[in-house]
Amino acid sequence: MTELRREEMRLPAGGLGPENPLPRFRQSEDHLQIPVDVDLPAEELLNYGRCQAERVLPHRIQDRYDRNRQEQTFSTLVLENEFLKAIFVPQWGGRLWSLFYKPENRELLHRNPVFQPANFALRQAWVSGGIEWNMGRFGHHDYTLAPLFAARVRGAGGEPILRIYEWDRVRCFPWQIDFSLPENSHFLLARMKLVNPHDTVMPNYWWTNIAVEEKPDARVLTPADAILGWHPADQKFTNLPYPHVVPDGDELSYPGTCKSGGEYFYKIPKKNRKWIAYVEGDGRGFVQTSTDRLLGRKCFYWGAGTGGKRWQEFLSVPNRAYVEIQAGLAVAQAYSVPMAPHATWTWTEAFGPLTMDPSAAHDASYTRAWRSGEAALEKVLPRAAVEKADAQLSAVSNSVPEEMLYEGSGWGALERRRLSIQKAKDEIPLELNFPERSLGPEQAIWLALLEKGEMPLGDPSKDPGSTLIQPEWRALLEKAVAAGRGVHWLSWYHLGVMRMEDREQDAAVAAWIQSLRCAPSAWAYRGMAVVSERNGRLGEAINWLAKAWKTNSSPIAYPVAIEHAQVLNRAGRYIETLEFCESLPAEARVMDRLRMEETRAKIFTHRFEGVAEFFHQDFAVLREWEQSLRELWFLFHEERLSVEEQIPLSRALRERVRRDFPPPYAIDFP
Repeated sequence: MTELRREEMRLPAGGLGPENPLPRFRQSEDHLQIPVDVDLPAEELLNYGRCQAERVLPHRIQDRYDRNRQEQTFSTLVLENEFLKAIFVPQWGGRLWSLFYKPENRELLHRNPVFQPANFALRQAWVSGGIEWNMGRFGHHDYTLAPLFAARVRGAGGEPILRIYEWDRVRCFPWQIDFSLPENSHFLLARMKLVNPHDTVMPNYWWTNIAVEEKPDARVLTPADAILGWHPADQKFTNLPYPHVVPDGDELSYPGTCKSGGEYFYKIPKKNRKWIAYVEGDGRGFVQTSTDRLLGRKCFYWGAGTGGKRWQEFLSVPNRAYVEIQAGLAVAQAYSVPMAPHATWTWTEAFGPLTMDPSAAHDASYTRAWRSGEAALEKVLPRAAVEKADAQLSAVSNSVPEEMLYEGSGWGALERRRLSIQKAKDEIPLELNFPERSLGPEQAIWLALLEKGEMPLGDPSKDPGSTLIQPEWRALLEKAVAAGRGVHWLSWYHLGVMRMEDREQDAAVAAWIQSLRCAPSAWAYRGMAVVSERNGRLGEAINWLAKAWKTNSSPIAYPVAIEHAQVLNRAGRYIETLEFCESLPAEARVMDRLRMEETRAKIFTHRFEGVAEFFHQDFAVLREWEQSLRELWFLFHEERLSVEEQIPLSRALRERVRRDFPPPYAIDFP
């Protein structure tokens, strides 16, 4: 019998912290050429849809997480039958945290023993482990550490179905996943549905990221004899035979033995069944398979080098390494797929154990090995059975939920209200319940604009709230201000953000100037600083940020302090950086990025006392593969030796420092 229930989970957890109230504007260039053929080679689709790859708005950055782990309790939803126990965490983007196979008393996934946010996602904060669902845009998605809606749905046979869903605020579309664990099934099923409600083609994206425990004797099997190797520096793919042996002798089908980290995409022929498995030396492992729409498969591994090991430990605890096997809509991840107007895409995935003859799994012939793996999979879960499950879940995906189990944001309810009031066609599926009660303080000013025709006045010393970037909301606000309704600092501020995100710098500046005429605010001053810096006017940007800080130096404006110190340093005004940092409240000075800027200023002003100790501390905010702390360490020793030995900075000195002063372990992320 299958059961769906609520449970709690306790584990050591770093703090997630508040969101950054400063809008992160997109960059100035697009790569949005619309392909005419969905089946174009990956090289020709490269960067399609990535104009928004670095886009954050209307979301906010999550950059206040820390590494001060304390025991915390998290709400979970458990789907369980006789063979499998699946644990989902709705507040972490619906992540499948654990898939436990009861007959063999083993965890099929990498179940991280800690919750440790790190700077990997589109909004920065991300955690490793389990299975993550990434949709909409390239990268770890906006909701990876945000709550989603979760509901109980009745299956065709009366069994419970777990549905998670949300409204994507960037590309403005609804999506859902229905999880089914049929009675007597050894496989968890997941049926995905993406809906394009627009009259235009929408770039869309999906990758299911699965973390499994890294084992040196474990092999990745998938029905492919060629791969695409991705080279970020060159922004291109290379076609390679598979299994591929790299120059240092590593055989890529055994990622747990590879010295260096890497990733590659499998070129699975269209006719082949779509699946990927991770099989250990004894022939036991994990497998993911799907209906054919999910055509891509990928492997990512950190490698056994110093950097890979350090990153793995940074994300978890020592000796808990993982490998990621992934499945996506496209052959590779560097582009989205064109989705026709008003289209609906669906597919079904299955996750579970795979057992096969060890000698077959590790056959010297990779083709024989994957064919044996496919035969083993076909025996326990035939391809036809997945197609049948997809058809059965198709009817369920249109069913209205019986019970809400967890609530996400109020933005879906707000969009539904907008469509109703503006008498626009509502193509959000009725089975996705965005209840009115989910509307809260975040949506209040926008709801007032929609229903009363003007944005209410707010306190300029308080958080101005998130800015919506849909054209429909900008039109409402522009109309209200032009008509003299709600003409105050907050309306002009949000209008400036909208215009800036639409790359209308002059219009944004005009709006922020109007906002400041109504009332000084850190938010409008900071907007002016962004424009000044982007146009190379650092001195002007510094002046605007100084005003922003003086106007509102409360904790919600602490990110202004970081930006102020960063721009001072970029302008070479290091003494001013130190004076500014020394003037800050103690709780502001502990922020990682601010400490880094203060240390940089100390190095350039040759105030070396205490600098060496700085590099032996723990840091939370490093971006994946970020080298800034290592480079700062080398800079420290170059400047120190130059002063102490009275020698000029030179290439020889830089080489000497890198040879004689290896970075401390705390910052060693090569």
